[in-house]
Amino acid sequence: MAIGFRDLPDLVLGPLAGRPDAAWYQAPPGKWNAAQIVEHLAIGLDASSRTLEERRARDPMRRRPRTWLERAANLAVMGLRWFPPFVGAPAGTRPADHVEDQAAAAKFRSGWERFLSLEGLLLPARRYDLFAKHPRLGDLTLEEWMRFHVIHARHHAKQIHRRLGQ
Repeated sequence: MAIGFRDLPDLVLGPLAGRPDAAWYQAPPGKWNAAQIVEHLAIGLDASSRTLEERRARDPMRRRPRTWLERAANLAVMGLRWFPPFVGAPAGTRPADHVEDQAAAAKFRSGWERFLSLEGLLLPARRYDLFAKHPRLGDLTLEEWMRFHVIHARHHAKQIHRRLGQ
């Protein structure tokens, strides 16, 4: 079964459901715990959905040409679904040292729900003329952002499973 955007809460939060709070905070030294991973994903969902929401009243936009680095990053992430381990998360998406698990989960759900709302408001009319810039991939449409979030969440869901010993 293919994982879609609507499956994100199950993919990310499902493995943590019913677990004691302590399970959210297990991590190898120097690595993010599950609460921090959920917060990282929530920050991305929140920022990208808010940017698209703010821009929806604007006139039609055109995608800026991608740099060679953005083209390479698009191939790696969107094409090969590979996040180079030597490239860390953009500064604005890094979680705090301590993240409250339920607050991170609520923020994650809120960003996810905003995307679902935007999908109904913007598609198909704004499919090709509304963009929000990703710090590594360049300008992305709503659908490209949703695809990115699925790929990104799958990457981090594997880490959550490892933290939980699954």
